[in-house]
Amino acid sequence: MVNHQGQESLHQQDLSLVEHLAELRRRLIISVAAIAAGAVLAYAFIDPIFTLFSQPLMDVLPPDTTLIFTSYPEAFFTYLKLAITVGIFLASPLVLYEIWAFVAPGLYPHEKRLALPFVFASTLCFVGGGVFGYFVVFPAAFNFLAHFTGDSFVLLPSVSEYFTLTVRLLLGFGLAFELPVLMVFLGLLGFIDAAMLRKNRKYAILIIFIIAAIFTPTPDVLNQILLAGPLLLLYEVSIFFVWFVRRGKE
Repeated sequence: MVNHQGQESLHQQDLSLVEHLAELRRRLIISVAAIAAGAVLAYAFIDPIFTLFSQPLMDVLPPDTTLIFTSYPEAFFTYLKLAITVGIFLASPLVLYEIWAFVAPGLYPHEKRLALPFVFASTLCFVGGGVFGYFVVFPAAFNFLAHFTGDSFVLLPSVSEYFTLTVRLLLGFGLAFELPVLMVFLGLLGFIDAAMLRKNRKYAILIIFIIAAIFTPTPDVLNQILLAGPLLLLYEVSIFFVWFVRRGKE
């Protein structure tokens, strides 16, 4: 004979799972719609945006050198990719809020009140990472790559290849700079604490340099340090904030 209470409990669990999936779907739809709206807005101003994002490369190219494309759809898809990237940055506050709203039901009431600081800090870190990549890493990286030109080599940069690299770096730096927010969030959930982060610092340093090697466009040590240095600093800042948050929670 099947226990009626057991069946009711399983039904409630299934219902809860379905509700969570429906909630996740709703949050994803809102986020994608916000990014699409941001992309449409960015595409309306795509020419000045294109000029802005190509400037770090144009500054180091020889005079009278321009970006080229080798197929008819290449320029269009480059514009589209660039518009979507700008749309992600424009929609990042709403997207980050949707992430918080999805996980908030599992937090304590005093933790739910951190929604505004979380969204503000996450947006600041994400946009700050992109700005750091554009103003610090791009000039150093493209200056390094441009020095390979000479009598035997002529640099004719492809629009698609350049902006694929640019988009990857911008999003990579933006996500990498979310490290403190992610650490504080995991600290709130009780998965990590400051002592654990200090104890595993050497492994964190190794992982950070691996991430720097993946996201930097050139294999030279200088560009890897340009990314690894801020990430190491952010890791140390994360230790303090995790300690502060866990202390307040206790």
